[in-house]
Amino acid sequence: MTIGAVILAAGSGSRWEGPDHKLVHPFRGKPLISWSLEAPLEADFDEFIVITGSANLTSLIPEKYTEVHNPDWELGQASSLKSAVNYAESMNHESLVIGLGDTPFVNSESWNQVLQQPGKLVCASYEGKRRPPFKIHKDFWQELPTTGDQGARNVLNSTTLPVVEVSCGGWPDDIDTVEDLKKWN
Repeated sequence: MTIGAVILAAGSGSRWEGPDHKLVHPFRGKPLISWSLEAPLEADFDEFIVITGSANLTSLIPEKYTEVHNPDWELGQASSLKSAVNYAESMNHESLVIGLGDTPFVNSESWNQVLQQPGKLVCASYEGKRRPPFKIHKDFWQELPTTGDQGARNVLNSTTLPVVEVSCGGWPDDIDTVEDLKKWN
């Protein structure tokens, strides 16, 4: 069984009003995206994948990563999930653990806990709230949305699917606005 770690980083950051794309904006000494890209590297994934789109992030992506460009990034996060699944199918991955490019406080322990937890649907839980990263087996890829910008919330918060929660440290807040950044910087 092979498992890929995926960072979704294709969106435009539409609520961000800074001088540059939020993922390249400096945060605590390095570009914001760097925190999210580094966190999974300490876990035992078979492949590291980043889904890009609106911003050119190539120079910021560690060598261990495969960059997959989502040409339909303007259609929302569902299109990035679709890009991740299409790539995973082409590489015969059995599962993916998916996180976001703008969550600098999701640590490597959270990624490893989600990866190691048995189950086909596993979600990090922070103070009782399900948030990425989450593991999804190929048996459930069809449950992911195909349109819109809601991401995998319907899967993560499902009461009918067998989602296993794993309590994680770190903090799942994302950086969407300049104010968010100032709060944490």
